[in-house]
Amino acid sequence: MTPDPRYGGPVPGRYWDRAVELISSSDEIALACHISPDGDALGSMLAVGLALRAAGKQVTASFGERRFTVPRLLRFLPGQDLLVEPGDYPAAPELMVTFDVPIVDRLGMLSGNAGKARELVVVDHHRSNTGFGTVNLVDPAAAATAVLAEDLIHRLGLPVDRAVATGLYAGLVTDTGSFRHSSTTPGVHAMAARLLATGLNPEEIARELWDRSPFGYLKVLGAVLDRVKLEPEVGGGLVWTFVTRADRAAYGLPYDEVEGIIDVVRRTDEADVAVILKEDDDGAWQVSTRSKGGVDVSRVCSALGGGGHTKAAGFTSHLPVEQTMAGLRALL
Repeated sequence: MTPDPRYGGPVPGRYWDRAVELISSSDEIALACHISPDGDALGSMLAVGLALRAAGKQVTASFGERRFTVPRLLRFLPGQDLLVEPGDYPAAPELMVTFDVPIVDRLGMLSGNAGKARELVVVDHHRSNTGFGTVNLVDPAAAATAVLAEDLIHRLGLPVDRAVATGLYAGLVTDTGSFRHSSTTPGVHAMAARLLATGLNPEEIARELWDRSPFGYLKVLGAVLDRVKLEPEVGGGLVWTFVTRADRAAYGLPYDEVEGIIDVVRRTDEADVAVILKEDDDGAWQVSTRSKGGVDVSRVCSALGGGGHTKAAGFTSHLPVEQTMAGLRALL
């Protein structure tokens, strides 16, 4: 099937029909989400996986990282028994479905598997999606990939129980910023109401996602905020900082524990754009950017090999901090 290059509105009905046909006629389905998965990526994938397994499908799920581990914040999600190491993932799946993946490189070690898949269904809401699937269920107007995942489950005629709803709700609240972002429409609240009706506990989910951290996080946060810089002359104002491997090692803090620091930095009134560089375990810098609306950070990050949304995007850099920031400043 020829991918639709528009991605400016709802997914064409014929694309949904083809995806439903492929999934319904397949006994074995391989699911994947992007590396360093967030609540939307992992929650959507596991929700669909649980629904498919309940329907009698043989489901395999994974994300392509050499250090394969689920972030602590997401270990409450049901369905993790579906997960396998990247090395145990089907080498050439008959049917592969990806979640929250805008470009094939974000599949990491599983990008080659996607290239060998007979059919590849892409479920995503990033405007920067390259249409790398044979069927692309891509709608940038969707508040989260979880919105499309719920739609897919309903179109397959499968029920949404509490376990499935938990993954979908985690994706919805993650990508809407707890319903604070402009993507929060009446439809988003209607979806939340449907999911809550299954009996899930929103307080428990919120506590797992945002209200827990080891003591070492506070120490690292202090060090990172101590080196924060404000550059009001860059664009509409830039605030940025970085966290090194040494920062984390001093308190035994894994990489995924520092993901939330960007949400502290971005509160700065004097800056439209907030940036944090996080050194991963391999020495690369994972750069997260946030905008209050004056700058389209997805365009900036796409120019640097990454992508994302207008107000939230990222990229990977193998250059030192100052060189990475120099390139970012020039684009801002």
